[in-house]
Amino acid sequence: MKELSMKPRDYQSSIFETCVEKDCLVVLPTGTGKTLIALMVAIDRFKKFPLEKVLILAPTRPLIEQHFESFKKLLPEGWADMQLFTGKTPATKRKEIWQTAEFIFSTPQCIANDVNKMLYRLEDVSLLIVDECHRCMKNYAYNTVAQKYKDHAENGRVVGLTASPGGDKETIHQVCNNLGIKAVEIRTRESPDVKPYLQELDFEKVDIDFPAEFEDIRFLLTQIYNRKVAELKNRKVLFGFASKTMLLKTQAKLMKELKRSKDMNKMLAVSACAQALKISHALELLETQTMSSFIAYLKDLYKQAEEKKSKGVIKLTTDKFFSKAYSLATQLNREHPKLDYVEKLVGEEVSKDPKAKIIIFAQFRETVRKISETLNKIPNVKADNFVGQAIKDHGKGKTTGLKQKEQKAMIEKFKNGELNVLVATSIAEEGLDIPEVSEVIFYEPVPSAIRKIQRAGRTARLAPGALKILVTKNTRDQVYHYAAHHKEKRMHSAIDQIKKGFDDKEKVEQKELF
Repeated sequence: MKELSMKPRDYQSSIFETCVEKDCLVVLPTGTGKTLIALMVAIDRFKKFPLEKVLILAPTRPLIEQHFESFKKLLPEGWADMQLFTGKTPATKRKEIWQTAEFIFSTPQCIANDVNKMLYRLEDVSLLIVDECHRCMKNYAYNTVAQKYKDHAENGRVVGLTASPGGDKETIHQVCNNLGIKAVEIRTRESPDVKPYLQELDFEKVDIDFPAEFEDIRFLLTQIYNRKVAELKNRKVLFGFASKTMLLKTQAKLMKELKRSKDMNKMLAVSACAQALKISHALELLETQTMSSFIAYLKDLYKQAEEKKSKGVIKLTTDKFFSKAYSLATQLNREHPKLDYVEKLVGEEVSKDPKAKIIIFAQFRETVRKISETLNKIPNVKADNFVGQAIKDHGKGKTTGLKQKEQKAMIEKFKNGELNVLVATSIAEEGLDIPEVSEVIFYEPVPSAIRKIQRAGRTARLAPGALKILVTKNTRDQVYHYAAHHKEKRMHSAIDQIKKGFDDKEKVEQKELF
């Protein structure tokens, strides 16, 4: 490895040895050097098959650009012809570049589209590196590329990289099957060979009381919700526990059936389902977000009713329980206590360490906006909203998203200290080159093990860090927190079982050889 400008750690060398021999799934915490392992394998394959190509895939343009820059930085200039493909590169140009390029960095959509149009084949690719490979599911472009690669490559080798491959055994198996994985290398923060390289992570679950003044509003909305669920059960379209997921599945199923034939019972059930989902969302905002986002949402429903958007919304907003809930909310002169707590945490961290960098994750943009607005009133705090590209409509009017160029500019400001707090939606969870932060705050827990691991991985890499998860007692926050915790435990157990399955299979095959 004399070409490398940095020395691999022991666990990176150990994982590299497996990747050289077998198609491997590499599961490593964020910030522990998955890219270096990928680069080492790329060098090895390129030396063995100098006339073939190495294909590196990542799900977003900023992330694949990041890999492209990392490889260029770590390898001597001119070591290989490295080319970057994105949607901005015309397909005809990609076809031309493909012929001579040696290392190709691309989003999966580009390659999938080109291969489907038969602009080129993958038979002369000696290595396929798939970053954030937990996305290799169903009809995602990764899957198209992986299937074509397995069919065509003459000297194929696959390396899948992720911090978290999925929440259950079935999902992880699916990812492994789709990529043709034959071995698993997993490390956690606690692995003996990784632990010395990571800093201490100070974790705290912060329990917050649900305000008594909010209880009356919750009671009124819950009454409407229960009525709508009872109606769905009476109409024989919903059975068992009425979770949000179950309501969405029921709604989708009914809509599909109504396309085939009109049925008054099902039409009324679709309306009841939509109303139940709207109330469920309102309850989520009340319990876990901000009072301002809750009021903004109810106002938006009134606006929809005024514009006669649907009979269901009109029915909902004329319900006396709904009117009473809105009236109580607008008379209350207080915010969700989480907001006060975030203000306290950030204020303390910045006064203790003026160079502190903090990321706060929140699910909804209106919450992100409110948190930033609140934090910017604190001396020495410079906060901004870090959100996706889409334009969203809220009670406060439309909010424009951040284009990728604007996201990059904001990360630069965060790196150089012009900003010291990023208040982010899920956009900051994976794949962006966000610097080490001293504290990560979850404004609410996420029920996904993958997302929890990715968020937490933003701190305690090169310097000690803190992770705080705010949990409002007796609300869905508690359910989500424990769901993620158990899914993470199940995930590690499932990976261990799958790894053991591969190891056992290899032992059997070796016995048969002798």
